[in-house]
Amino acid sequence: MKIAFIGGGNMASALIAGLAAHASIHVVDPDPEARARLASRHGVDTAAAIDAASQALEAAEVVVLAVKPQQMREVAAALRPHLGRRPLLLSIAAGIRIAALARWLGGYGAIVRAMPNTPALIGKGITGMVAGAGVDAAGRAAADAVMRAVGPTVWLEDEALIDPVTAVSGSGPAYVFYFLEAMQQAAREMGLDAQQGRQLALATFTGAAQLAAQSDEPVEVLRQRVTSKGGTTHAAISSMDAAGVKEAIVAAMKAAAERGRALGDELGKD
Repeated sequence: MKIAFIGGGNMASALIAGLAAHASIHVVDPDPEARARLASRHGVDTAAAIDAASQALEAAEVVVLAVKPQQMREVAAALRPHLGRRPLLLSIAAGIRIAALARWLGGYGAIVRAMPNTPALIGKGITGMVAGAGVDAAGRAAADAVMRAVGPTVWLEDEALIDPVTAVSGSGPAYVFYFLEAMQQAAREMGLDAQQGRQLALATFTGAAQLAAQSDEPVEVLRQRVTSKGGTTHAAISSMDAAGVKEAIVAAMKAAAERGRALGDELGKD
């Protein structure tokens, strides 16, 4: 597959690492250090600007838009003259809706919007995806192949669900890190040293997540199984319930989804 990346930042680098052995890749990025790093690590061709990569763009089967949301309108204007062969456009820019991107590209229809998350940097990501009306089965398969280079994919039929996906998995790693911070702080305050607290917290979180992933039982049942009434875990969960921790987490994720919707409104204005 011939793939062009507009933007060579962290997420693009993760995708390129997973695809380099199986695809012909060209990267456009104005940062000379980013270009040099990607060329050295993955043997990809690079260019400093879209106009300098016109031949690669016109030959590409997939063009991955991996720029900051605030840059997307400008990038679309520069890219528009170079879409002669009608490649699939795969956007991983948060908040940019398919309709807005299509409008900036003069009515271009072959667009897939994707929301990966940062564990993609180690090949452990997960991506929510939605296809525009102009994407055929081959386009969906191509987009899926690109994003599966860094983890599994979840396809959506309604673009409005990208905002909940952003709240659950896109922003989700931060919630995990936040909880790990609290676990490590508690460990230190109870007398364990920093390294011991880190080791115990990370291993516990990783092991519990793997147990949940491999079990056919709901996480509620798994949690109940280690929450014997009157025991230490029961004391901890009771304290969290009294403090409204679960309700606070649900409210926080809804706030993230609402912010995603607001960003879509703001960034998609004419």
